[in-house]
Amino acid sequence: MFIDPHAHMISRVTDDYQRMAAAGVVAVIEPAFWLGQPRTHVGTYIDYLSSIVGFERFRASQFGIRHYCTIGLNSKEANNEELAEAVMEILPRFALKEGVVAIGEIGYDEQTELEDKYFRLQLELAKEVELPIMIHTPHRDKKRGTSRSMDVCEEHGVDPSMVVVDHNNEETVREVLDRGYWAAFSIYPSTKMGNARMVEILAGYGADRIMVDSACDWGISEPLGVAKTAKLALQRGIPVEHVRKVCYQNALDAYGQSGQMNEDDWLNPPAIDQRSVYEGNSILRGGREPIITDARDKDDLLIS
Repeated sequence: MFIDPHAHMISRVTDDYQRMAAAGVVAVIEPAFWLGQPRTHVGTYIDYLSSIVGFERFRASQFGIRHYCTIGLNSKEANNEELAEAVMEILPRFALKEGVVAIGEIGYDEQTELEDKYFRLQLELAKEVELPIMIHTPHRDKKRGTSRSMDVCEEHGVDPSMVVVDHNNEETVREVLDRGYWAAFSIYPSTKMGNARMVEILAGYGADRIMVDSACDWGISEPLGVAKTAKLALQRGIPVEHVRKVCYQNALDAYGQSGQMNEDDWLNPPAIDQRSVYEGNSILRGGREPIITDARDKDDLLIS
């Protein structure tokens, strides 16, 4: 079984859910993030967050996948101070919604003063609501930004075991692990971390506190990044228990600290009935026959 602990499914089509389910994905975590087009009003944030705690959970369930999310003000939009102030006012009510497993993804983009201000405020929010934290490390000047992110967490008294540092690479992984944080890696087709590079990291560092995600979004990305990495790792001789940890168990252990994510959610899920509707809407189109079936058989989802 696989968990994809970083997947922007609001940007994906239902065919992606179908492919992920067929590949053995039983759960996804959808982080709040930048949509590509900057938001300029808090109302658009409210609607967006409502979608990832609402309709997206329903859409995933129609394919037997359990959907969770994280809530946060992303680092790029933290630079719009008027918007950021308004978003910070509404975040606490969303942080307490069912299925929210962390505050995130938060951190730095250009490492500006405003990004630092709202990163710190959201760390305090995470402490207040007792949720884990998902950190977005910057695409530019990544090593310095990653170190700085952890420094700030420690300044605020955040336990490293409650923090997932995402978008790691070969430059950052050693420090993240040495400092006691969870190290996540985003598997992209051509940027960030590829499957083969990820397998080399697993061979060198083992599986403790490491997790693999797809970070699939509106750009060129791969929703089967976790499953494909697992397959390649097994082919290259990585022990099956290590593959299970980085593609399943570590994500469950890290985000399960929220109290919102439990293995029983997908081991004993409700049956799938695609005749179901959400706010009057169905995933079915064009007279397509609905899938009506009992829960997925966990024995068909084991890594082998």
